[in-house]
Amino acid sequence: MTTPENIGAVVAAVIQVALIVVGAPYLVGLMRQVRARMEGRVGAGIGQPVRDLRKLFRKEATRPEGTSVVFVAAPLILMASAVLLAAVIPFVSTVAPVGGVSDLFAVVAILLLGTVALALAGLDTGTAFGGMGASREVTIVALVEPTILLAIFALSVRVGSSDLTDIVAGTLAAPAHVLSPASLLAAVAFAVVIIAETGRLPVDNPSTHLELTMIHEAMVLEYSGRDLALVELAASMRLALLLGLGANLFAPWGVATSIAPLAMVVGIVALVVKVALVGVALAAFEVFMAKFRLFRVPELLAGSLLFALLAVAASYFLA
Repeated sequence: MTTPENIGAVVAAVIQVALIVVGAPYLVGLMRQVRARMEGRVGAGIGQPVRDLRKLFRKEATRPEGTSVVFVAAPLILMASAVLLAAVIPFVSTVAPVGGVSDLFAVVAILLLGTVALALAGLDTGTAFGGMGASREVTIVALVEPTILLAIFALSVRVGSSDLTDIVAGTLAAPAHVLSPASLLAAVAFAVVIIAETGRLPVDNPSTHLELTMIHEAMVLEYSGRDLALVELAASMRLALLLGLGANLFAPWGVATSIAPLAMVVGIVALVVKVALVGVALAAFEVFMAKFRLFRVPELLAGSLLFALLAVAASYFLA
């Protein structure tokens, strides 16, 4: 049965998708511009990623000979998973259009689906770089995904639900939990997860094309035109998704708890401000960081996994 609440929830989901799709390239441009200014360069401007995407969408996609449907479908799967996550994660409002879709385990599974699709596409090309990048990506994901699950699960203990909307709503109802040991430990673990999952320094350098260091770039070297545009847009969306999710899990102020127009406007403004601030902080952090050697990355991720485990223990024993 269609109700005003259901219609409002669908509208909220559409608004979230539009914000992420349109705003993600500008977020990447903002972070690049901050890095450029801090490094003494002029920079290409915040809108440069948008201009790059517009140029790529106008070009025809070329595909290597011998590739299968896996290579063709990977950009679509990556983009579809990002759009679905943008619709179900509580960014602007805690009113979900479909119950259960924003469950922690479902969200992590959808996030993993896009990563696996891109890794399989890298292997499907049959090139050394593609296989190398896919191997490195899977190695990182094997430690990142359990950390995401544990870090957010530590927050779910106090509300008795693994649904992200319930977790955000519970934190809004009891703001003091933000400073609890479990939340602080989970925040540290989740911060490392964002860096690793989005290929930022010190795990990966998003602006490098050096064969011995690149991870994400190695998997997408064979893409061009519209396919490359989809991959780059989806990658920027995943960055915005993780930054927005982290901001709302650990600082949920401003998220609308109803579908009232004023509350929705406040939720939109709060999301844009929080994601922009976190993005600027991450870009400034990268200026002072050097890329880790590949064999040191698992040590960093194992440390974040330990923090997530401690967060789960603290949520039970220090509640």
